[in-house]
Formats: sequence, structure tokens, C-alpha cells
Amino acid sequence: MAIGTKLNERCQGICELCNTSPAVHEYTISPKKDDMIENQAALCNTCLENIQTAGSGAYWSFLEGSIWNPEPAIQALSYRILQVYKEEDWANNIISSVELDEDIVQWAMSAFETADVHKDAFGNTLVNGDNVVLTQSLDVKGTSFSAPKGTVVKKIRLVADNTDQVEGKINEQTIVILTKYVKKG
Repeated sequence: MAIGTKLNERCQGICELCNTSPAVHEYTISPKKDDMIENQAALCNTCLENIQTAGSGAYWSFLEGSIWNPEPAIQALSYRILQVYKEEDWANNIISSVELDEDIVQWAMSAFETADVHKDAFGNTLVNGDNVVLTQSLDVKGTSFSAPKGTVVKKIRLVADNTDQVEGKINEQTIVILTKYVKKG
């Protein structure tokens, strides 16, 4: 994407990462939206290509300077790239030498977050509305019955704050079932 006027004024036509090549691309640092330049970086072709292809770690040695850029978006992008190469000494040295605001670190690290996923005993992903089969007999706490192995539980609901649990009805009672005891059916 071509660089907007305000972003071009901020970067003065130079890539905000390497500070040497002409800036020709607007790059939005996810998960932010691209409607504000505070969420964008002006990049040259080489930097953009290396971000997209996870190029050589040696290329990014200039991040030692860009991590100190006053713009939070540049700090977040620099920190994010450094995290990819944190096993290499040069990147680890830069990471340990900088003290960024916690919000910037969180923004940078958001690229590495994975959503919590409910999985059954065999690693299959569960979603709301799935039918599952119990893989072993379960004593249902607080009731006078047990659910035998092979019981089908229809239209489960995922427990939002615990990926190890689902809710389902057995004998017209809604119960919480541990995902390690169910198989997607």
C-alpha cells in the first residue's frame, strides 16, 4: 500500500526500521486497525519482504536502533521481529537492553498468541453444538446417577474460561464434563 501524506511526513520518506532505504509501503502492526497512522510503520521493499518471508536474522541487526524510535508502532514491530530471532545472541542482547512500556510489549507479543481451543481426548477440536461420546463411565457429582461409557451428549457448550471443560445434558441435567473424557461424535 502506498504511503499516506501524514505517515510520509512522520518518516520523512525513509524506512522507519532500517532508516536507510526509501519508504514505499504502509504496514499496519496487527492486531490494530489501519485507520490511524499511530498503528502503522513506513517500510522499504527490503524490510517488508523480510517480514513476509522471515528472512535472515542477520538482516535485522539494525533493530538495535529502531527499537528506540519514539513511535510505539515502530517499537512494537521491532520488538516483534526481535522475538522471532530471540534464540540468536544479537537479538537476545537487544531485547534484554531495552525497557519498553508494557502496552507496547503486549501489542508486539499479540502476534504470537493462539486462541484457547477445546480439544477432546483424541485432540479433535470441539465447538459449541458438537455431539460427544463419553470415553469412560462418570459419576455425576450432586446427583444419584452415573453416566456410562458410550453415552452420547448432544449439543455441548464450551466453558468459556476453561478449555478443559464442556457443558452438556445427561438425563435432562446440565453437567460439566472434562474434555479428557469425551470423544467428538
